[in-house]
Amino acid sequence: MPVLREEPPNTPLPSPFPEGWYFVTSRKDLDGDKLIRKTWMGTEIVVWSDGQGGVCVSEAYCPHLGADLGPAAGGRVRDGRLVCGFHGFEYDTGGQCVATPFAPPVKAARLRVFEPREIAGLIFAWWGIDGRQPQWQLPTEEPDQAGWSGLHIWTSRFAGHPQETTENSVDLAHLRYVHGYDSVSRVEALAVDGPLLLSDFDFATTRKITRFASTKLKVSAKTLVAGLGYSFVEIREHTIGLDMRLWILATPVDGTVIDLSVVSQTGEIRNPNRWIAGLGFLPVRLRAPIMNRIMASFERRDVLQDVPIWSTKSYRPRPRLARSDGEIMRYRSYCAQFYPDASAEVDDTETVVNLRAAGDR
Repeated sequence: MPVLREEPPNTPLPSPFPEGWYFVTSRKDLDGDKLIRKTWMGTEIVVWSDGQGGVCVSEAYCPHLGADLGPAAGGRVRDGRLVCGFHGFEYDTGGQCVATPFAPPVKAARLRVFEPREIAGLIFAWWGIDGRQPQWQLPTEEPDQAGWSGLHIWTSRFAGHPQETTENSVDLAHLRYVHGYDSVSRVEALAVDGPLLLSDFDFATTRKITRFASTKLKVSAKTLVAGLGYSFVEIREHTIGLDMRLWILATPVDGTVIDLSVVSQTGEIRNPNRWIAGLGFLPVRLRAPIMNRIMASFERRDVLQDVPIWSTKSYRPRPRLARSDGEIMRYRSYCAQFYPDASAEVDDTETVVNLRAAGDR
């Protein structure tokens, strides 16, 4: 008589706030003297620019007497400094108090700041375990902007966790079952290098371009995952001859919900392989922005198909896997480094047993 193993407990993920770099806002949203206040990684923050390229992401409360620094409470940006609406203390983008209206600046008055990083007009900040400084960096090579459209940003908020959403980068089976992709195949073996994970695959899909016209797209996707808040996908669509960039940015808000921002950018289209949706009648300068919006709508559709699953699923630390599940457990081993202790690590031994058992059924 077979011995039944006890089902392992359905424990939650170790923390809703894994260590890493997370999206804050775009450079465009900080144009002028704009001041943004939001909940980010369970913390109330404000974000502003000094007008000279510097950006500050800081806690949202003044160290003087605790006033909220957001615009609703009178906070504002003046001459590149954040000004508290309560007593007029002024802070530079390093978080230091540099002026007060009635006395010399208070050296001890310093905001808690989160180290920023900007890539292609997207602003990120580092969230460290127990406030520690960055342990690794986002990719240092800035994507070339010559000939590329502007950024299209769309954000969805739902109950979820960045590890669960980022897992899609290795879950090729769901691309077929949920999104209806065809000919899904891995191009290169999954590669992990410290905080970086590379996942390259090809697929095909039929998409409706206009109300009356559809086309089959053949796509190569090269995905760079850098922690659980940053995924960068370089896309080559072969049917039209289209180059795209996607950033998939999962950012915890308050420990329960996350903001999933999908950012797209399309390369210049001069001699497409196929003329669709009247593309050939448009000036070259308009082709990329229009196609960027069309392709972004496809990505939005895919996200909206995933959201009901992400927002209701129960995390299984010891999933009962099939052979078609590929590198999910290797991905989870990769994720363990972004949590404060080793309890987040997964046991690949049981995974092998599960895969063997699946093959025997």
